[in-house]
Amino acid sequence: MDVVGYIREERDRFVADLKEWLAIPSVSGDPAHAADVRRSADWLAAHLREQGWPTVEIWDTPGLPAVYAEWPAADPDAPSVVVYGHHDVQPVEPLDEWDTDPFVPVERGDRLIGRGTSDDKGQVFFHTLGLRALLAATGAQAPPVTVKLLVEGEEESGSVHFADLLRAHRDRLACDAVVISDTTMWAADVPSMCTGMRGLTEAEVTLRGPATDLHSGSFGGAVPNPLHAMATLLAGLHDADERVTLPGFYDDVVPLTDEERALFGKLPFDEDEWLRTAGNSRAPHGERGYTTLERIWARPTAEINGMWGGHTGAGGKTIVPRDAHAKISFRLVAGQDPVKVQDSFRAWVAERTPPGVEAEVRIPGGGVRPCFSPIDSPGVLAARRAMERAFGREVLFTREGGSGPEADLADVLDAPLIFVAVGLDDDRIHAPNEKVEIPLLLKGAEAAAHLWEELAGALR
Repeated sequence: MDVVGYIREERDRFVADLKEWLAIPSVSGDPAHAADVRRSADWLAAHLREQGWPTVEIWDTPGLPAVYAEWPAADPDAPSVVVYGHHDVQPVEPLDEWDTDPFVPVERGDRLIGRGTSDDKGQVFFHTLGLRALLAATGAQAPPVTVKLLVEGEEESGSVHFADLLRAHRDRLACDAVVISDTTMWAADVPSMCTGMRGLTEAEVTLRGPATDLHSGSFGGAVPNPLHAMATLLAGLHDADERVTLPGFYDDVVPLTDEERALFGKLPFDEDEWLRTAGNSRAPHGERGYTTLERIWARPTAEINGMWGGHTGAGGKTIVPRDAHAKISFRLVAGQDPVKVQDSFRAWVAERTPPGVEAEVRIPGGGVRPCFSPIDSPGVLAARRAMERAFGREVLFTREGGSGPEADLADVLDAPLIFVAVGLDDDRIHAPNEKVEIPLLLKGAEAAAHLWEELAGALR
């Protein structure tokens, strides 16, 4: 039996098993569900043992558990690949917006509805079917590469213990590449691979002037106004070309190649439709010289998330306010270091704070680093071939604007990242009525089956 035949034959059992796992409400962000996250880890571990994985372990953290499984290659010199995913899920509120119970998975035609179907239990699960399909098709007892499955339990609550978990098990996780299946494709009929995710760092700025609010008639125009100062400060965050003005902000940015820009251009992108999905925004906007897709995938940004101070209640109140506040976030791209951006921002604020005003910059943590996979790397090319074998058409490339723990995987394990996923942007991840297309999960399993063969040769 070939790979496709095996997957077709196993379809119903695959979906039934996935439904059983999806029924466990493994919401990591809610302490009331901590036992459910552990139950989810226990269920996956038992399932993998039943499927024949030689090594299956639950790795505890100070928070919630991860699952580790390993299937060694028959050849001890074969490459090793870590497959990353997560078994925790987002909260389900507001419940009244769900058409079904979020933890009672429902099939409607080719669609499976329920929390975690796409993000990320369904996409973790297709790897288990893909590996079985490869072994059944080849008659082998072991894959052509050593497969190490690492399924985190805290991704949806910030992966707060994940980097330490990686460092603690670095030797066990030693690998030649990391496969990520926690992203999306462009469309069901336009298969694509993600090659990068943006990083993130945030800051809150407070500007303080007089010790108390002042009468604007008696003092206005004669003492610094913190809200005026904040407005001037934030207005200076971008230049006339909408480039961020922090010194050195773009120094480390990995530029888009001509090939990447050409491949982005092949995607059937309707900017007017995209603007409608962007809250009915009236026009595209951003750094001059780049398309909308290039801006949201491959260029860094600075956004003012909120600004407040002084009187905001009903009626007038003619004052010089004593303070002003703003929240700013920076989305970062390949090559940028969040800590370096934080230091630059602090210095930039200090330099532009006028006399008589005191500035405080508060930054929560070290930020999230961006990650990036060159489209011409051996692993990415191998994965593209595997996906093209499964989908029977050209596979294009995208990036994603969100942020996750992928940079920790790349840095701690010192291995390149390869994104292989079949979710869709309309899967409503993190929202009510999350769903996944079952035929795409099966295509994912087919691509995974081909992936191990392709990587066995590409990573040697």
